[in-house]
Amino acid sequence: MLADSKHILMTAWQLCCPVTHPGVVFDWQVDNDTIWNESHTSTASRMAAGSVTELAFRVAKGELKNGFAVVRPPGHHADPSNPMGFCYFNSVAIAAKQLQQKLSANKILIVDWDVHHGNGTQEVFYNDPSVLYISLHRYDDGNFFPGSGGPAEVGSGAGEGFNVNVAWTGGLDPPMSDAEYIAAFRTVVMPIAQEFSPDVILVSSGFDAAEGHPAPLGGYKVTGKCFGFLTRQLMGLAGGRVIMALEGGHDLTAICDASEACVSALLGIEEPLSEEVLLQKPNANSVCSLQRVIQIHGQYWQSLKTFSSSVGLSFLGAQRRDCEETDAVNALASLSVGVLTSKSLPDEPMEHDDNSM
Repeated sequence: MLADSKHILMTAWQLCCPVTHPGVVFDWQVDNDTIWNESHTSTASRMAAGSVTELAFRVAKGELKNGFAVVRPPGHHADPSNPMGFCYFNSVAIAAKQLQQKLSANKILIVDWDVHHGNGTQEVFYNDPSVLYISLHRYDDGNFFPGSGGPAEVGSGAGEGFNVNVAWTGGLDPPMSDAEYIAAFRTVVMPIAQEFSPDVILVSSGFDAAEGHPAPLGGYKVTGKCFGFLTRQLMGLAGGRVIMALEGGHDLTAICDASEACVSALLGIEEPLSEEVLLQKPNANSVCSLQRVIQIHGQYWQSLKTFSSSVGLSFLGAQRRDCEETDAVNALASLSVGVLTSKSLPDEPMEHDDNSM
């Protein structure tokens, strides 16, 4: 731990802990999922928030290239005043705030791929244009917990356009899987992130969208390898300064597989997806969801406009189309150069016959 870790932990407590009184021990239940245990919750929650913040500091300062914080409890449902959904202190939000206040980070990207919307993180940064929050989550028109995160929730005031919700609809018919998440990154997440050009990236790495979770807890079929693939995509931004923090996830095998894949990606270990996955087209429900996001956010992010027509393509299909379009443009450019060159050549002087005079 760094020398100032105690200060970081205390700051985390002050930022996100419900109001307490010194010397008062309490045990209370927020909801069916969130119970404050007087003996352990405070220590565990502050340690999680402090660990994520310390890792973020080390990466932002260049002491580490990147990192993955394996912490519990999760945090992205907690807002500054209330715990919720197993979450007490919003570790990623605290880390982002500390990066702003202590290291003067100008632009921070938070990507949240937990299957549940990070309502707490959204609330904290809803009017902040220096933090771009992108969440990919099961929404089902507000019928999946926590019910927030609709595509029209774009931020407010100066932060309008800096809150992006890839809100999946259509339930589990069929469930979202690798092809849908790859399409979301290709057509929404990465174009917006590249245009935003962040200084550092924080990832709320919930793995309850991974295969192995029953319908009430997610029901999606994203593989661990896909999460590794998405991690490698993000590493192409912000000089590779990526900080990942474990959020949700209830199936131990799924959490382990996905975490291992993400850590392998952070270490530079290539684990390519199969050609079968890269050739799979996203399902119709996901295409509708992504087109809705592009329609809404196209007014804020110019880079989105070129992807509306390619949402339904597979990853390799989109690459092939891009190559064909590039080849066509290059061919037209070559023809244009050829025509201009021929027009610019001067007429050759006629040879004079001395005997013709």
